[in-house]
Parts: sequence; structure tokens; C-alpha cells
Amino acid sequence: MKGIDAGNLDGQACPAMRHLSWNEVRERAIRFSREHAGDRSESAEKQTFWNEFFGVFGLRRASLASFEANVTNIKGNKAAIDLLWKGRLLVEHKSFGEDLALARTQAFSYIEDLTREDRWEEIPRFVLVSDFARFVLYDLEPEEQRDMPLFEGREIAPHHFTLSEFPHHIRAFAFMLGQTRVRLDPEDPANEKAYRRMCELHDALRGGGLAGHDLERLLVRVLFCLFAEDTLIFEPEVFTQFIRTQTREDGGDLGARLNELFDWLNRPEADNALEDTDPFHGFRFVDGALFNERLGFPRFNREMRAALLYCCDFQWARISPAVFGSLFQGVMDDRTRRQQGAHYTSERDIMKVLRSLFLDDLLAEWQRLKTDRSSRRRAKQNEFHQRLRSLQFLDPACGCGNFLVLAYRELRALEIEVVGTLAAGAGGQQLLPIVNVDQFHGIECSEWPVRIAEVALWLMDHQMNQQAGEVFGQPVDRLPLRSSPHIVKGNALRMEWNAVLPREQCSYVLGNPPFVGKHLMNGEQGRDMELVWGETGGIGVLDYVSGWYRKAAEYIQGTRIVVAFVSTNSISQGEQAGALWSRLFDRFHLKIQFAHQTFPWMSEARGKAHVHVVIIGFAAFDVPNKKIFEYDWDTTKDAETQERVTASEASNISPYLVAGSDIAIVSRSSPIGLVPECVYGSKPVDNGLLIVEEADRRALLENCPGAKKFLRPLLCADEYLHGIPRWCLWFQGVSPGEFRHARALMDRIKAVREFRLASKKEPTRLAAGSPALFAEIRQPTEDFIVVPQHTSENRAYIPFGYFTPRHIVHNSCSAIPGATGFHFGILSSAMHMAWVRQVCGRLESRYRYSTNLVYNNFPWPNPTPQQRARVEEKARAVLAARKPHLPPRGTAALADLYDPNTMPAELRRAHAELDRAVEKCYRSAPFHSDRERVEFLFSLYEKLTTPLLPATPKGRSRRLEADAKPRVRAGQRTPALPGQDSPPEP
Repeated sequence: MKGIDAGNLDGQACPAMRHLSWNEVRERAIRFSREHAGDRSESAEKQTFWNEFFGVFGLRRASLASFEANVTNIKGNKAAIDLLWKGRLLVEHKSFGEDLALARTQAFSYIEDLTREDRWEEIPRFVLVSDFARFVLYDLEPEEQRDMPLFEGREIAPHHFTLSEFPHHIRAFAFMLGQTRVRLDPEDPANEKAYRRMCELHDALRGGGLAGHDLERLLVRVLFCLFAEDTLIFEPEVFTQFIRTQTREDGGDLGARLNELFDWLNRPEADNALEDTDPFHGFRFVDGALFNERLGFPRFNREMRAALLYCCDFQWARISPAVFGSLFQGVMDDRTRRQQGAHYTSERDIMKVLRSLFLDDLLAEWQRLKTDRSSRRRAKQNEFHQRLRSLQFLDPACGCGNFLVLAYRELRALEIEVVGTLAAGAGGQQLLPIVNVDQFHGIECSEWPVRIAEVALWLMDHQMNQQAGEVFGQPVDRLPLRSSPHIVKGNALRMEWNAVLPREQCSYVLGNPPFVGKHLMNGEQGRDMELVWGETGGIGVLDYVSGWYRKAAEYIQGTRIVVAFVSTNSISQGEQAGALWSRLFDRFHLKIQFAHQTFPWMSEARGKAHVHVVIIGFAAFDVPNKKIFEYDWDTTKDAETQERVTASEASNISPYLVAGSDIAIVSRSSPIGLVPECVYGSKPVDNGLLIVEEADRRALLENCPGAKKFLRPLLCADEYLHGIPRWCLWFQGVSPGEFRHARALMDRIKAVREFRLASKKEPTRLAAGSPALFAEIRQPTEDFIVVPQHTSENRAYIPFGYFTPRHIVHNSCSAIPGATGFHFGILSSAMHMAWVRQVCGRLESRYRYSTNLVYNNFPWPNPTPQQRARVEEKARAVLAARKPHLPPRGTAALADLYDPNTMPAELRRAHAELDRAVEKCYRSAPFHSDRERVEFLFSLYEKLTTPLLPATPKGRSRRLEADAKPRVRAGQRTPALPGQDSPPEP
């Protein structure tokens, strides 16, 4: 493509060129779409096509992205990614007319391969597939859990367009320029227009040389002026006319004239009447420190002035508070936003926090006061009004202030109703609102969102003043701004919150602290955690958000403050729940007062749910009635209407957000019951050299027939679940003389030794002394249950299996040697799965089955012999229902049998009968829900682990001991279970 050159990308090492405006990008896109309209062949034209695609955005492809990037697939074969821009974009290209669905599958498999190879920094956020004429762009958005960006079970919305439509879709590629495409609520087109115009202004100003503090301050001031002229803070159109008539068309004097205007808005005499010919006529004194500072501007140009006038040509009175957070997201550098964990919660989800924290209680109290017939009714209503004024709110991770803005809106709306009621009985006495923005405080680490939050609260104040004026029939005018929100720039984990708002004055703490996982924290964030948790060990399992919980716990001591945070649901799952809440309960005596169980989180900026969150309300005092909100959602419906919520009361809420005690489950090294131990599988650490894929097995045996005696079936989690045969070379207990003359085997063993010696880890280098063996060997010597450590959350049951010691357990699985049919039945039941869902950790949304956390803490039942026999009978029925569908009789895999959409009816019935048999081992009354099961199991767990109570009832210890280890003679199958069908012998 002629004339399309490269330019600079923020934060990338490429040759510096001038920054392109979106108008220039659009012109280049038009030329690109015309000149490549006839491209057809992937092999002949692909590289030129993508070189010039990058050129559309002023980028040199060779400086940023590589063609044919190597990756190793699950079978160990090498593959080539068509184009990879590490950490940002993966492209899978096909010839004209080929299937793009296949290209998508291939592209996503490459991401899985990158993950398997621990190439975390290369995992892209965006995937683009094309056949020259058609494009589909996928935004994976993995900021929350970048260690596994391919979110199984979550819908990733595709962005479709054709080559001819490309010029109309260039904003979808804002990430090419270090920006982020923001999707706003399609039901509110005003938000989309506001965002687009503010982005154009930001781009033009930055392209003209404005940056950093001055750029951020200018954008905030312009936003205020635009809103002010459209909502009668100023006279209509005065700011637009000032720019249009008082500045030159070439923009050369725009900076100087804006500084003159800003100086005027900061002077009290601005409220004096001026002649209508005066350039400052129609403006007013603003105050509030918004215009205090004189900004340093470079020379403005025509494009910058045009972009400002383009913003003026919009009705800003229609603006939504959510736009402010979206603006923040739109202009921040993508990498910075990911690392800070900045996310913008939708109004729907913010209202869940506000209603549970204070709003529902205030509304209920007001309804009682309205119906009060006592002589003190009016006095009580006045006291209520004064109390609204006394409430003080702190958001210690406030971002652009969305939580504070909506809290202020709701408080003012309630106050308007209160004042209206009081005015009706005041005999003509004038009553005015007293709730104000100075009741709202925040901490935010970046200056730009601090300023956005301040202005957002002022603009919301003006909107509510207009609403109040309409209700009261008289204007409510708060200019000049004598009251200001108190938003402080700083690191909330290093600041003293009392310096922002003394705890004695605070009523509520709320917000959405950063979603940064424990593995994704940078050095600075790691030091933050050390400072917050410094005197405590074992903080390595805690996410960054836990720092806010700890700081809040300290802040609220000795007060009636209630805290509510939105957090990823990892805060109430797995190892982290025990590590966090045991500390908070023991040291700070916190009580969870309300909890919203897991629900899909919606970003106002993106409009789709990509992570799952909880809301936890807590305090340093107790209340008798606590509330749990349980969600069920229909993923086939629109995100706004798919939720179904059930609220219930509880006397106490556990760290797992169910009714129960404050006991938090922590890892333990052995089971709490007398049951077989669960052990991790053997770890090869071999660079794939001791593992043989099915496709390579025949070639190995042709070259080295003697290798047959050393090949053993290998149980790896994915292959086990999906029925993919896999093998390993197993030399444990074999004399070296049996294989040292086999060159094919010795070449592999020598390569293992070299690989281990090159490792930076000392244990791996030590394992080079035995290169023929797995580095860590934990192979069972008797029949065992295999436990895949990771499995889909969509399955109703984990597909446990039963094997002989001939099958080698890989470290992606665990094993329970000596387990009986009874143990298999309990583990394969709904009872155990309810425990798993509540206690286990997650890898993205998949279950992570931890031996020390899930298995060792599971409360086993204490059955009668008849109950035990019944469970074993039903466990055999489950295996029997599987058998016809699995090889060699069938073609299905366990993943197919346990897919909720394809699970055979007979297998479903077998599990249902097993569930009933297992539940009768716990109690005679049936369980009606997972919630009942979990609450019962936690209660049993507490009894089993409380030192003052006997761990087992008298008279049953012999049965439990008998369950612990079945007596199986060497070489025999466990009689309680039929054997698992094995892969064919090599």
C-alpha cells in the first residue's frame, strides 16, 4: 500500500514518528481497503497485507510483531502462529473464503499452548481472524486473571466487519495506539457520543504537545464548562461562543484565551453583571479550587480547536455519571490500567452495594417516619433530615468516583422527598437541601481520576439541585462552589485513612478495590502488601484486594462503621478465604453483616460480564439479623435481565458467604477423617522427553521394539477427561542394563539430564543425577482413585476414575491409593460437589481440586454397614452406566459423559440414586439444595475440628477405621469396584 508509513506506539520500542489523528487513520484505512480488495492467497499475500494493516495505524509491523511465531501444542508438535504481537494481538489468517470459525478455534488453541508453556507475557488480549475480505476481532480482556485468559464457559463477544467496512471500525483497534476501545451501554447513545468526542479531543490535544498534568486538568475544566453551558450553570452556549468568536481559526491563541477564561472563573467579580458584548458575559464565579492553577499550554493549532468545537456541539446535559469512569478508561494506557486493576462497576452492581450498605435501611426508616402518628413525628423527621447531613462516606479506591457519585445521587433523592414532606407542614417556611458533596471522601492513586471524581460529584450536585428546584418550585443554586468533595491522590495502602476522614466521623466505607491477582502484582504492589500485612506470615496466597480489607479492619475498630467492597469471588474461595478471614476474625473481631454471593460482574465501560464477583459487607460489631443474597442467572438472556436473586436471613455468615460459623478452612496435611490419603501425582520435569504421545508411540516402537516393556499409560488431567491416550517411559525399579544399549531411549535420557542441569532451580539440577526417572515420584502401589486437579465448573460431578498401579499418575492429577467403592461413591456425590464448589480454588472459573484444602478438610459421614454397602452398590452402578459409552465399547470420553448438555440419561439417574444413598449417610431428611448441603457440611466440619468435641461419635470408630484402608491382596482389583477400562497395551 503506497504512502502508509509507520509511527510510534506509546510504551513500545519502535521508531518514533508523529502521532496519527483518527482522521488520518481513517483515511489510511480507506486506502488500505481499496488496495487490498482483490487479495486472495494466504501464502502469497498475507505478509504484505498485515505489514500494511499495521501501517494504517502508523506502526512498523517488524518492530512489534512476528510472523510464524513458534508454539508447541498439547501433543508436543510444533505449530506456527500466523502473527503474534506479544501481550497484545494474535492473528490467524486464512485464504479467501475459508472457514473463520476454524481459524478462531486454531487461534484459541494457540493461547492454550502459550499458557501451557508458561509464556504468560506473550498471551495476547486481542485475537483477530481474517480471510482478507472478512474480519472477526475478539477482546479476551484478561486483566483480572491473566494467568489464564481463555475463559472456559464465558461468552466472548465477537466484533465482525468486512474489509470495505474497516474504515468505520478503526476505533475497535484503539489498542494498536496504546488506547482502549470502550463499549458503552448501547441503550444510551448519548454516552457513546460523549465518549467518542472526548476521545477525539484528548487525541488532538496530546498530538499537539499537551501531556500529563496539564492535559488532565484541561480536560476536566473543559468537561465542566461543556456541562455548565448546557445545564444553566452558565448561560446557554457561552463557552461554545467564546471558543468560536474569541479565538483565531488557526487555534494559535486558544491556550492564552482559555487561561484568561479560567482566571476569570476563579474570581469573585465574575458574578458581577457584564455587558452582553463582554467576552466573559454569561460566565460565573465557580470557586471550589477547580480553576485555581494556571496551566502551561504549548501553542495550539487548528486541529485542536476543531476538536474542542466538536465537543461543544453536543448536549452534555444528557451525560450519565458512568461516562466519567469510561472516559478514564478510554484515555489511560492499557498496560497501566491492567496493572492498577482499574475496573468500572455498572450502576446495576453499584446499587447492590448501596442498597445493602445503607439505602434500604434509610428508605425503610423514612417510610416508618412518614406513617408515624405520634406527637414527635415532625421532630423525628427533622432529626432524620439532619442525620442525612451527618453521614460521611469514604471510598478508599474511588477511581473516577462512580460509587460516591451514585451514593450522593441516592442520598439527595431521598432528601428531596424528606424536604418535600417537611415543607408541606412548614406553613410556608422555606426549606432547602442540606446534604452536600463535602460528605464524600475518596483515595485514588492517579491524578486524572481524582479530578474526574471531583467534577462528577459537582455535576451530580447540580443535576440534583435542578431536580430539587423543580419539586420545590424555587431554584436551588450552589454556585460558587463553597463545598467540595474530598478526593485525595495517594496510595490507599500506604496512607493513613484517618488523615482523609477521621474514623470518628465516618459512617460507611465502600468501593471496588483493584482486581489484581496474587501472581500479577508488580514489585510496588508486593511492597504494599508487605507493609499492610508485614507482621503476618503466609500472605503469598492473598490477592491485592486483601490489603483494603486489612486496612479497613484497622480503620473501623471501636466504631459503628460498616464496610462494603466488591471483590472477585476468590476472596471467599480456596486457600485465600482461610488465609484472609481467619486473620480478620481473630485479630479484628469482624462480623460479616451481609453478602452477595457470586454473580457476573458488569463493566459500565464494556457492558459485558467477564469476571465473577461477590459483595461483602462487614463491621467490627455484630447485628442479630444478617442477609445473604443468592444469585442464579440465565446466560441465554441479556445481562441486565438474566439475574434472579433470592434474599434470606442468617444468624451468622461464614467466610464462604453461607450461613455458618466464622471458622475459615485452612490447608491441612492429612484428612480430618480416617480415610485414605490423597497424594499428588509424579512430576516428570523432563521437557517432554519421558512422555510419549500416541502419535509418536508407533515410531518409537519401530525404532526401538525393546521400549515396549518401559511404556506405561500416563494419566494427565486433560487427556484423562477427553479420552486421549498418553504414555510415559517408566524406568522406576528397572536395572540400567535393561535399557542402556537402546540408543533411542538413551538419547532421550541424555537430553533429560542436559535439560535439568540447565535449570536455575537447585532441586531440578539435583534430579539430573537420575535422568531416567521422573523428578518427583509418588506413584501408588495399589489400586487408586484418580483425581483431576482442574475440571470444568459446568459439570455437575467431577469424573473420578479407578485404576491399577500400572497407570502412572501425572502431577496434573492426584491419587487416592487404597480407596474403596464407598470412597468413590462419596466423592462422586452431590454432597461432595457442594463442598468442592464452596471450598476449592479456581483457575479462571474451573475448579482447582486441592488435596490439602478440599479433600483433607472434607467432613466424611459415619455410616452404618448397611448404608456403606448401599453407597458401594450405587457407586458400581455409576461406573456401569459409564462403561458402554467409553472405549473399547463406545467412542465417548468422560468429558462428553459429564457435559450437562450430553450426559446420558442412565448416568444421570445413577448419580441421582448415588446422591440419595450418600445423603442418608449424613442424615435421614433429604437435602433440597446445595446451600442446605454446604451449611450442614460446615456445621459437621466445625464439630469434627473443635478440640472440645469428640471427633467421632462413640461406637463408630471401628467402622471409620475400617473405611480408611481396604485390605486388598497384591495384584488384585478392589472387590468393591469394577476396574476402569484401560488404554490398549503398547
